[in-house]
Parts: sequence; structure tokens; C-alpha cells
Amino acid sequence: MAYQWDSSLETGHEKIDNQHKQLVAALNNIIEASQLGKGKDEIFKTLDFLTGYTIMHFTTEEKLQTQYDYPDYLIHKRYHDEFKVTVGDLTKRLVAEGPTEEMIGIVTTTIGNWLLNHIKGDDFRMAAYVKSQEAQ
Repeated sequence: MAYQWDSSLETGHEKIDNQHKQLVAALNNIIEASQLGKGKDEIFKTLDFLTGYTIMHFTTEEKLQTQYDYPDYLIHKRYHDEFKVTVGDLTKRLVAEGPTEEMIGIVTTTIGNWLLNHIKGDDFRMAAYVKSQEAQ
């Protein structure tokens, strides 16, 4: 597996962390499907799940942010919106070029790096704020 979930990725907000774990697992499933030669149908099915789950996860985070008046909501949402466009572009490229080893590498590295950086930066700050508001 290319991406390992560990405590350095835990925001401390159970719901967010559980969803992040699912995103990391889905990313690893794409890599595994490619490495095991499961075929393009399985790869695209897994990518579709990852894309849909990402959108659901972003919706969850954004609802928490608006519920607790997170001061950086608009910036955080913009990052989400930009990433959705990136994933859409990568998916189109993968469809056009086919799920070659190189394309799978580009897709998973781009998504994986963005996800880990986003979790460790923006999501840590957001989760700390939400947790502080939930505790009140």
C-alpha cells in the first residue's frame, strides 16, 4: 500500500478521522487494483467510489464549518472546490489515456499528496476549531 493511515493523520474529530481513513483506503484500493491487474472496470469503479466519497466527506466538513461559524470556511471550501476540479480533470485524463501504470501513478500521487497535506494542515486547524465549539 502506498498510503498508510497512522496517528499523524488524526485530527481528533472521530467522524472526520473515520472518513479520512476511508479516503486513504479507497486510494490504496486503486493502487492495489492496478498492481494486481484487476482491469480497468475495477479501477474506474474504485475511482468513482473515491470521487463520490470525497464529495460526501467535503459536504460533511463544510456542514460542520457552517454549523460552528468556522472563520476560514470560505478558504477551506475553495480548496475543496478546486480539488474537485482537479479530480475531475484527472478522471477525464485517465479515461482518455487508459489506466496505464503511469496514469495510475499520476492520479494516486496527486490525490494522495493533496489529501495528506490537506489533512495535516487545513483539516487539523478546522477540526480543532470544531472540537472547541462542540465542547462549549
